[in-house]
Amino acid sequence: MKNSHSSAARRPGQRSPRWADWDDEALLDLRLCDLGLRVRGSTVEADVERLYGELARRGIAFRPHVWLSDSWFSPDGVPGIAVPFFAAQPRLCRLERRLIGEAEGGSGRWRMQLLRHEAGHALDTAYRLRRRADFRRVFGRVSQPYPRVYVARPASRDYVLHLPSWYAQSHPTEDFAETFAVWLGPKRRWRREYAGWPALEKLELVDRLMSEIAGTPPRNRDRTTIAPLHTNRRTLRAHYRHKQRRYADVESRWDAALRALLRPRAGARGERTLAGHAPALRRQLRQAGFHPYVVEHVLRVVAQRADELGLAPPTGRSAERRLAALHADLIRDLLRRNREHFVR
Repeated sequence: MKNSHSSAARRPGQRSPRWADWDDEALLDLRLCDLGLRVRGSTVEADVERLYGELARRGIAFRPHVWLSDSWFSPDGVPGIAVPFFAAQPRLCRLERRLIGEAEGGSGRWRMQLLRHEAGHALDTAYRLRRRADFRRVFGRVSQPYPRVYVARPASRDYVLHLPSWYAQSHPTEDFAETFAVWLGPKRRWRREYAGWPALEKLELVDRLMSEIAGTPPRNRDRTTIAPLHTNRRTLRAHYRHKQRRYADVESRWDAALRALLRPRAGARGERTLAGHAPALRRQLRQAGFHPYVVEHVLRVVAQRADELGLAPPTGRSAERRLAALHADLIRDLLRRNREHFVR
């Protein structure tokens, strides 16, 4: 899936925060609760209204409440949606990209994909769909353990394709949320696009379930907000240090692998560095199903570490293939050690 890196433009009459023109160092010392951000008046507001419009056109009376937090999620037991603060303001999207390598939901199209997915979780909670026998028959039991790491089957037609890394394959709740997101999408071509796929049965079930609940109020109307931004007293600097630690501390473990494949740099001016291979490696690794967050992080860490060790890319016709295999191995190592697949 290709995601635009352009952030939504500021809406007419929307004022920039006082910190929008601060440099990164000054901004990082600001506490999250002091950002003063709310959904209303942010770049997320129009996306939420669009989501509500899509639900209304399908006859769904439910409107999940949306708040800003530090990541994308829909809490267990609460039929609402948390949106990361950086998705609400272009300046923060730029900071996120610089420090993490990607801003998940940094474009309007990507935000809508994520909002539809999280709306599926919220709607499941609101109407307690997972308790139904037909839900369990088609999607499976949600009581099964939620994996931190899963092995995707890219060729499988048992699941819809919506978010990257074949996320529907990770758990029955994600399978439902992804299927709902495809069903809700504006083009409504799912019957044609998934004709002949076993996943079509899941889409047909969602279609029937939505017809049944159309116009009915949700059974769970909890409006709690979990980990809202205005209660988070951590500074942006501390937030990003914590977030980067999930990916960091890998250099010493990977040095042997880098030295085994890369060659000592000759020191010749203009010699190509590992960073020069980044576009091709990025394309191959994303096609392999790795999430952009972890791809960008590993590309950056490996390139920096190679420079520190004075290493240059291998030569020969198979150089790019070997580099891609090395990066894929290091990504798997990172995911295995962190026990987390960064897919949302």
